[in-house]
Amino acid sequence: MRSAAKHVPTHVIRVALVENDPLRSVGFRALFDGDPGFAVKGFTPASIFKVRGFDVVLIGYRTGPAMYDIMIGLKSLNPSVRMIVTGNQHSEEMALRALCSGAKGYIEESSPAEDFRRAVGEVYNGAVWASPQLLAKFVERITAIPRVAPSATPLVFTEREREVLQLLVSGRSNREIAAALKIEQRTVKMHIASLMRKAGVTNRIALSVHALTHSLLGVNQTE
Repeated sequence: MRSAAKHVPTHVIRVALVENDPLRSVGFRALFDGDPGFAVKGFTPASIFKVRGFDVVLIGYRTGPAMYDIMIGLKSLNPSVRMIVTGNQHSEEMALRALCSGAKGYIEESSPAEDFRRAVGEVYNGAVWASPQLLAKFVERITAIPRVAPSATPLVFTEREREVLQLLVSGRSNREIAAALKIEQRTVKMHIASLMRKAGVTNRIALSVHALTHSLLGVNQTE
């Protein structure tokens, strides 16, 4: 892959950096300092929805569960948005969910500045950026997901099931879902079991992936 730092592109790539830690935001922006091919501006998770005109969105995984909400929100506003998530080498599940949520790239936060510039450049040009090892793990995880035959009837979720699913996709634990909805953890488990049965999957990771790739959050509710 060609380095974006060795030439000046005809178009300056406008990068929106989403990070809730001001110091980390400064650090990420410094990775692009001195390269005229990039114009980087920092945003908070709340302010990113108020701007337009960026080419690539770089999202720090330390924004927590809100990261998935941000990605889904940006994707709903602009289906062709190009997003890259930064993470660490111990976040394979988070990386998988990020890519399934619409991210076009995943890069470890400890990567050198050159890799960040290359990643942004590749994603801007329509490619996907991730290490071969990580991509192989993604394929292995997805193909290894056990599936059961889904119901032949259209998916219909209750209002509570949709609330549970939304929080699950956002990366919340059973305890966090229970606290947010003011219900018992055993009730959360019951709803997740029902959701898995309706979606035709047998674990919560597969449910999150299936919900994102099949737009299950938009299915009709029951009365």
